Amino acid sequence: MIEEAPKTGRATSEGRAAERRLRVAVLLKTNAGGMWILPQVTELLRRGHEVVVILPAGDGRLTQELRRRGVAVAESPFDFRISPRTLHGLLGLRRLIRRLAPDVMHYHLLASAFAARFATFGMTLGRVHMVAGPLYLESPFIRRFERLLWRLDDVVICGCQHASDRYGELGCPPHRRPVATYGVDTDRHRPDWTAEATPNGVESIDWRAHADARAKARAELGVATDTFLVIMVAYVYPPIRLINRGRGIKGHDVLFPAWRRFSSQHPGARLLIIGGGWDAAGEIYRRQLIDQFGIAASPDITWLETVDDVRTWYAAADVSVSPSLGESHGAAVEAGAMAVPSIVSEAGGLPETVDERSGWVVPMDDAAALANALHLAYEDFEAGRLAERGRAARRLMEERFDNRRSAVAVAKTIEAVAASRRHG
Repeated sequence: MIEEAPKTGRATSEGRAAERRLRVAVLLKTNAGGMWILPQVTELLRRGHEVVVILPAGDGRLTQELRRRGVAVAESPFDFRISPRTLHGLLGLRRLIRRLAPDVMHYHLLASAFAARFATFGMTLGRVHMVAGPLYLESPFIRRFERLLWRLDDVVICGCQHASDRYGELGCPPHRRPVATYGVDTDRHRPDWTAEATPNGVESIDWRAHADARAKARAELGVATDTFLVIMVAYVYPPIRLINRGRGIKGHDVLFPAWRRFSSQHPGARLLIIGGGWDAAGEIYRRQLIDQFGIAASPDITWLETVDDVRTWYAAADVSVSPSLGESHGAAVEAGAMAVPSIVSEAGGLPETVDERSGWVVPMDDAAALANALHLAYEDFEAGRLAERGRAARRLMEERFDNRRSAVAVAKTIEAVAASRRHG
């Protein structure tokens, strides 16, 4: 089933202005995740372009939200899996793209990139690949292919500087690997989100509203106001055989040993984990983690699988941890926007999300270093310095990671690719 707007005519009485109006097809391998494309789609529409988003069949969260906003959606004939029907699915995707006749294909996530490149091979259109996470570039097997296949993209927009550097190692020149973060909605994610919006969009945090939200959230958790509370927000993804030697990517298996070291010295501290298994395999892995580290028998650890609004729990927290083995910017940008300082690993783009005023960076896969960073955060907590770190984190998100500015950069890149195709 296809929901699409009619193709805008190129030679009409509307004049040359119509020539700048584009049709953009966005391809994504998931209809549930990927909500981070919404600001980009919104910006393209605001600029007068037509957008159709191609997603797997089904009524996932992303599909529902796009339809609610009146955005055209098309079901992908390709299911983004390798199977005996792969060629059939790719040919079906190619027919769909021909029918939609986009000026530019814009695709996110590696499976979408592979599908878009092969399905549009030989077509005269622009191709813009946006890298949500650079973890796949850690695989020598995948790098071998990507060293060749990136050349099919007009531009590889990198969601973090780390990804751009990795594509540079594969021979991609700087002008074809610009950086534009997926970012965070700094209006929605703000420490006083329960307060009324500030008139005229002037940034002014109501810290009293923040304190009230913090007290309410802690009361729901049964955590006292003087308790040091650490939060980790991340889905549990199943181990990937080709990457990280078959370990989960989010670093839960690093955090739990680090927490044991830390909590043995600070037994009153609490750890809050938010996030269930991303899929059935992810949930199996989550259960394995619970059994392996004895989480169910640990009164100092609370694990919430799914929450309606993560802002509530960030408001309760003193510090966020992202001990990932592979990441772009992850939860650290939401935490920072909520004025929560972060401890991040050196993996991927995570070090880009903090500075010396707003958080800590630790070596990847180093439980001892993570425990030490928790101790440093606890010292700041006791000394009353964490609040200023949180304010610094908020300022950093506003300056570098606001997703509206990122969406403008993405839209301009798409327009530039289309223009170069017209005039090339």
